[in-house]
Amino acid sequence: MTAVVEPRDVGAGGGMPSTAGGKQIDRGFRTVAFAAGLLVLAILALIAYATTSKAWPAFSHQGFGFFTSRNWDPNANSFGGLDFIYGTLVVAFVGLALAVPASLGIALFITELAPPRVAQLATSVIDLLAAIPSVVYGLWVALALAPTLDTFYNHVADTFHGWPVLGYLFGGDIISPRSILTAGLLLGIMITPIVTSLTRDVVATVPAEDRAGALALGATRWEALRVAVFPRVRGGITGAVMLGLGRAMGETIAIALVMGQSAQITLHLFQPGASLAGTIANNFGESSGLYKSALIGLGVILFGLTLIINGIARSVTHRTEQRLAS
Repeated sequence: MTAVVEPRDVGAGGGMPSTAGGKQIDRGFRTVAFAAGLLVLAILALIAYATTSKAWPAFSHQGFGFFTSRNWDPNANSFGGLDFIYGTLVVAFVGLALAVPASLGIALFITELAPPRVAQLATSVIDLLAAIPSVVYGLWVALALAPTLDTFYNHVADTFHGWPVLGYLFGGDIISPRSILTAGLLLGIMITPIVTSLTRDVVATVPAEDRAGALALGATRWEALRVAVFPRVRGGITGAVMLGLGRAMGETIAIALVMGQSAQITLHLFQPGASLAGTIANNFGESSGLYKSALIGLGVILFGLTLIINGIARSVTHRTEQRLAS
């Protein structure tokens, strides 16, 4: 006859904990998890408070014009950060436009098409590229790639000269290898391994039975991806793209090496520009007083832009999950 083991016997024997002990462990776990969550919020609040308090003299001096004015003249104590905001956003989106199609294609190749050995090799290479420091990418582009781009940029400008839209984007009076497009190309190369790794992991979570079912019903491989895979991973891919965008917006040294640091608002991608992070890195060591406060204010703007982008990503992911659940 099979003996029935009582819960108290298991706890007394050193196996499963008793009910009272389990409740204590659960309470301890909830306390630790709650404290960890509060710690993250506290760190964010401290960063926001410390940077905003240091930047407040510049905010008070310049007013709302700190965000809307284009006049950045430290000698005259005039600080308008609109050119730097524009440069940061346009370079980040150029990099994203170059990186997302490549990242999605590589991720789908690894998960859907490549043989196991090739997929393993490609995964190792992507992970290795993601681990390379950003300054190495910046030096490579600045020293090896940028000089060769001058001839290419001039050829492209001559080719599209007079075209309605492309002639405006790839033209202008100044054509420089250290330009907005070069910085965007650098960011695209840098964030491709990150977006690829995250997209690959998200796509790999879809059960193979879903793909097999779509193929068994007569769907092509692309139709199986479009019907069975993409709807399930749309939120994850959005999160990967937004994470790459956040990385691109916060890049500092690499962008400072290849962007030219010429504060302006222009759609001519072959002309120099300036970013928030690059401006801070180039000038913070020589600044003091109100000028230093203004540079810290640029950091506050960058911090706020990152929070806004993360909030948008969370909103898009949440709506996607709700549609899938319904």
